[in-house]
Amino acid sequence: MTTSTRGADKAPAVLVLEDGRIFRGRAYGAVGATFGEAVFSTGMTGYQETLTDPSYHRQVVVMTAPHIGNTGINDEDMESKKIWVSGYVVRDPARVPSSWRSRRTLDDELAAQGVVGISGIDTRALTRHLRERGAMRVGIFSGDAIQDDAALLARVQEAPEMTGADLSAEVATTEAYVVPAMGEKKFTVAAVDLGIKGMTPYRMAERGIEVHVLPATATVEDVYAVNPDGVFFSNGPGDPSTADHPVSVMQGVLERGTPLFGICFGNQILGRALGFGTFKLKYGHRGINQPVQDRTTGKVEVTAHNHGFAVDAPLDKVSDTPYGRAEVSHVCLNDNVVEGLQLLDKPAFSVQYHPEAAAGPHDAAYLFDRFVNLMEGQRA
Repeated sequence: MTTSTRGADKAPAVLVLEDGRIFRGRAYGAVGATFGEAVFSTGMTGYQETLTDPSYHRQVVVMTAPHIGNTGINDEDMESKKIWVSGYVVRDPARVPSSWRSRRTLDDELAAQGVVGISGIDTRALTRHLRERGAMRVGIFSGDAIQDDAALLARVQEAPEMTGADLSAEVATTEAYVVPAMGEKKFTVAAVDLGIKGMTPYRMAERGIEVHVLPATATVEDVYAVNPDGVFFSNGPGDPSTADHPVSVMQGVLERGTPLFGICFGNQILGRALGFGTFKLKYGHRGINQPVQDRTTGKVEVTAHNHGFAVDAPLDKVSDTPYGRAEVSHVCLNDNVVEGLQLLDKPAFSVQYHPEAAAGPHDAAYLFDRFVNLMEGQRA
């Protein structure tokens, strides 16, 4: 990716999809060229949390809501230390942010971090195209990076695909660190960072959990060196079919019977550890308004999602696995995609969505309590 921040408010910009569809607009953020997988997010709020979610690494995010940047950028709502999206697409960016918490504009923040974006295009038409054709490679070009259409299309088609991408180690911490419990410490959890969001260990710390965040390369021995009461596997980017190392580590945890909780990528890792396959969704689930049913209670929750892959597990029966019986615990009501798994003979479960849910909704926050209950039961 090549970027420049000069003249971003005036430079023309072009978005080119790998199937040849082209949209023309204005540069937003940095000026230059960027490539990634085109995906759309249906959230009307929380764009700052979306931008800083490591799960969006190497993806160009299209915002379906037309007005973006209204509340600017603050220093409190970041889910990590940087913006991870490889490109950003909006229709009608705010000219002046309106929030007492705002410290700078979204446009300035994108430019400062070298994120190439485009504004002024019909994001509704682009979203409909992606729904019909599926997520695909895309390039955004602005300023001097613009060439003739055929040359730009060729560059997009040379970019790497998301299928087969092993990305978790690129976004995870390289050094272990500890998030202390709030108030009285009740449990210790080893959290394997595959692209963890900052709100996740915070939600556990709120419940008296001391969280030891470990690199994606952590071994089973590293996990148990912290003497954990429970083990957590985080969200993250990339194709779960490439995640052989995390799968092996999770299998080691399952063999020991330690309470286990996985979110998003962690759900796909549990699926693979149990012997299920994974597959790429046509255009994925992204946004903060996805309906999911908890099949253990019958309750329907509005949930936050960011995933392009899913677990291939049977919805209509209990499955036998090397670690006991397993079943699908949660399902998406839009398309019947598996949204959660649980073991019936060991203390392990996972969900495909984000119960930490910054900036909301908070319907699924109870899942952290369910993890606490598993650790309490194990201790008893």
